Amino acid sequence: MLAAKKWFVLLSAVIILPAVVIAKPVLPSFFSDGMILQQQTNAALWGWAKANGKVMVNTSWNKKSYNAIADAHGKWNIKVATPAAGGPYSITVSDGETVTIKNILIGEVWLCSGQSNMEMPMKGFKDQPIYSSNDAIFNSTNEQIRIYTVPRAVERQTKDTTKSSSWKMCTPENISNFSATAYYFGRLLQQQLKIPVALILNSYSGSPAEAFMSAASLQAFPEINIPAANGTEKLNNKNATTLYNGMIHPFAGYTIKGCIWYQGESNYDRPDQYEKLFPAMVQLWRQEWGQGDFPFYFAQIAPYAYSSLPSNNRSEKLNSAYLRDAQRKAVKAIPNSGMVVLLDAGDEKTIHPFNKEIAGKRFAYMALGELYQFKGFAYQSPLFDTMRVSGNVATISFKNAPNGLTSYTKPLTQFEIAGADKNFYPAQAIISKGTVLVSSPQVPAPVAVRYAFRDFIVGELFSVEGYPVSSFRTDEW
Repeated sequence: MLAAKKWFVLLSAVIILPAVVIAKPVLPSFFSDGMILQQQTNAALWGWAKANGKVMVNTSWNKKSYNAIADAHGKWNIKVATPAAGGPYSITVSDGETVTIKNILIGEVWLCSGQSNMEMPMKGFKDQPIYSSNDAIFNSTNEQIRIYTVPRAVERQTKDTTKSSSWKMCTPENISNFSATAYYFGRLLQQQLKIPVALILNSYSGSPAEAFMSAASLQAFPEINIPAANGTEKLNNKNATTLYNGMIHPFAGYTIKGCIWYQGESNYDRPDQYEKLFPAMVQLWRQEWGQGDFPFYFAQIAPYAYSSLPSNNRSEKLNSAYLRDAQRKAVKAIPNSGMVVLLDAGDEKTIHPFNKEIAGKRFAYMALGELYQFKGFAYQSPLFDTMRVSGNVATISFKNAPNGLTSYTKPLTQFEIAGADKNFYPAQAIISKGTVLVSSPQVPAPVAVRYAFRDFIVGELFSVEGYPVSSFRTDEW
């Protein structure tokens, strides 16, 4: 028995030793062969080496050397100047022992995050298809697109690194298991920019926004339960902070161009809270990345029969139109943001709409128009701007509709109007010179107007360029 104990202690020392004494530099798995670094910037690199030791980083594109000193725990970080898009290149990291990262491209790096509608792969979920995805998968091979998936991780405390994963080339085999929304976004981006594009998927199905946030950032939301750092209860991705700890914090700092986000379904029954929670999450991420207000484009959740789902909140605001309205308001609350409207692309029977190409395309058009300054096309949906009342007619004006509005000759049936009594009535609505005139004989003195304010609905009002108008309300009732 004594001999067995001695053998166990010796084995334990062998297992633990590599974590304390590092023989050669160790890098997070996202700094590995095949990666893409953001062009024309100071791109972050970090890892672990000998404690208090000197680390030298060499970049092949400019033959330049960078030096860093590891801290007492062996952690080091550095930033390297990147050129215009191109490659392949290599990076060596040495603290006496050398690690080489090969086949590196320089291009545009996009973080793609959210819950199941971002995570949904090109091949679809079980018994849940994506329109025409097989053809898109078959034709997906593209050496200029590379993909990386951050592995799922639910953690009680913040981690220094994610679980291991690897960069993959854009091929049918790889892309079939990768986010459809992200792929359609990246495919169009790469076609137009004609440079390498990195798509980094950091998502987890069925997760609320608070799961992607830190304990400190959630102090402003005392109603949200934060798991104790030393607790023992079993946690999952629905618990606050768990995904931040295991997936966001360890990855934060990888230099990106921007982020696309598709989430909100798991917060649908708390719209008032989400109106503040979502901007707080974006603010946290921007602080973590240290890149200022990088572009943050998000999808407004598509209409679906959310009221059929179980919920502890059975109030009127179980109607997901309230969550969509909170997202509509977030465009103003979040600097350098944009919202992809999907009011024409939902499905009453499934929370995972089949048409993911339309979401990916609209994300790409927004990035190409807003960030990359492509000209001559529309790239965002009209949003409610102002309401002006004259007599019994409310005139609704919109942003982002310079060429006006259309219902494609169909009558407008989804407007409602209310007076001071807060009772809404079906309204007559007419498009006139880029505005909508709304009235009802039952409301002689209008106070509020709502459009398409239903849990599931198919939008009927569009910009002339074909972008659906977001559902909205002028009231705060």
